[in-house]
Amino acid sequence: MAEVESPEWMKGFVPQPNKPPRGWQPGQSGNPAGRPKGSKNRKTQLAEELQKDGSDLARVIKEAALAGDTSAMNLWAQRLEPPLRARAATVEFELDPEKPLHEQAQQVLAAVSEGRVDPETGRMLIDCIQSVAGIRAVDELEARLAALEEKNA
Repeated sequence: MAEVESPEWMKGFVPQPNKPPRGWQPGQSGNPAGRPKGSKNRKTQLAEELQKDGSDLARVIKEAALAGDTSAMNLWAQRLEPPLRARAATVEFELDPEKPLHEQAQQVLAAVSEGRVDPETGRMLIDCIQSVAGIRAVDELEARLAALEEKNA
């Protein structure tokens, strides 16, 4: 194997792993005027204060919101109530589990095209069918591999 020659600008460079930066001793801070070691940041301090007085604060904000303070209403809605999650409606349509998976996917597509299933739910159902197909393929490969190993043993 041929040795690679270093470029001219790297001729004087000798790598020294784990060498501290110039001017600093090991363990010395690069920013001595920075935040003292062990001090808590504002987010941690706020979380600790909310744990102490959180229920009182929530009560005050709720009372202000009920009294008509729109800022308090906004704060309550955005911060104190859990976010709403989209929920798919329950759908009913014929899906024959005995049919091959590609025919089941066609049944889902037919239900979407007829308006019995919304497109997002249809996509989710087809994704589920595709996942089942992958699981079946793995099961079949495992069975075939076991049969080959048994035959060769």
